[in-house]
Amino acid sequence: MTPAAPPAPAPPGRRRALRAGPLSWTWRPRTAAVALLILAALAGLFVRALTAFDDYPMGAADVLAVLAGGGDRGERFVVMELRMPRALTGALVGAALGLSGAILQGVARNPLASPDTLGIGWGASVGAVLVIVLGGGSGGVSGAAAQFGVPAGAVVGGLAAAAAVFGLSWRSGVASTRLLLVGVAVSLMCANLVYWVMTWSDLQDAARAQTWVTGSLHAADWDRVGVAAAALAVLLPTALVAARAVAALGLGDDAARGLGVRVDAARLGLMLCAALLVCAATAAAGPITFVALAAPQIALRLCGAAEPPPLTSALTGAALTLGADQLAAGLFAPTQLPVGVFTAVLGAPFLMYLIILRHREARL
Repeated sequence: MTPAAPPAPAPPGRRRALRAGPLSWTWRPRTAAVALLILAALAGLFVRALTAFDDYPMGAADVLAVLAGGGDRGERFVVMELRMPRALTGALVGAALGLSGAILQGVARNPLASPDTLGIGWGASVGAVLVIVLGGGSGGVSGAAAQFGVPAGAVVGGLAAAAAVFGLSWRSGVASTRLLLVGVAVSLMCANLVYWVMTWSDLQDAARAQTWVTGSLHAADWDRVGVAAAALAVLLPTALVAARAVAALGLGDDAARGLGVRVDAARLGLMLCAALLVCAATAAAGPITFVALAAPQIALRLCGAAEPPPLTSALTGAALTLGADQLAAGLFAPTQLPVGVFTAVLGAPFLMYLIILRHREARL
């Protein structure tokens, strides 16, 4: 018998399977190349955030000297207490938002699904604002309330909003359109609840809550870095392992069941993971809108993938947040516009583009 010919190698740019014991991953050279390019851009933005971000420019050599333990007291304070926490918080928050958006869009099979449209971000805002207003008093939120209360309130509020959206949209399964409609309703209700709480609060507490609700990195410190870093350290590996379930759900419920995925349990677990990412990001920087909506779609188009790639979406979200923060501070100097306001201005046209694109695809 003639021996069988060996299988032909996969053409360039096509997916390949990598296995390590019982685990397997899909390797896409184009996705890896795009991720490396975005990582390089993110590194450039991070360096700029440490060197020439504000009115106290420093050279790269000065920053390296500070990181190595040198520099004078003023330089150490600027780099380690002002710039480094702000840059790290922006990168971590953006990564969490981009990853959560990728998960939600993959689960809902809809590019319009994001924490902004599903009400999770505003639900987290309700919990955090309640802690700020009720625990602030005349002296503001401080001590344990500042370190644990606001993050805990954001987590509880975001999970409650996610549970409400998932529960109200459940009808023998979760349909994409119904999920979005319920999410928009919950988002509007939570947003109005936030502003209602601020109307009967103390003026100083309301001002602090309003500053936080706009989504800003101005008050970033090492405590907020710790919140976002701890969430990503746990949830990023979880999301990457669950990427197979996201890809299977993107094929439809019947196809996912045929691949051995427990559809309802997988969808619930993925939404919980996305909600926790949003809660951590909101606790660290407030509701920075449209990053979770735009980052997965940008990553998807750059990679040419069928569904938003989780890791690339996280890197794209980090780069978008850092870049938007620097543009907001530089374009309107000496006034530093909150990054949440700037991303909302840029994100609204992008949302309109996605709606138009979705309408055209539906007509085809």
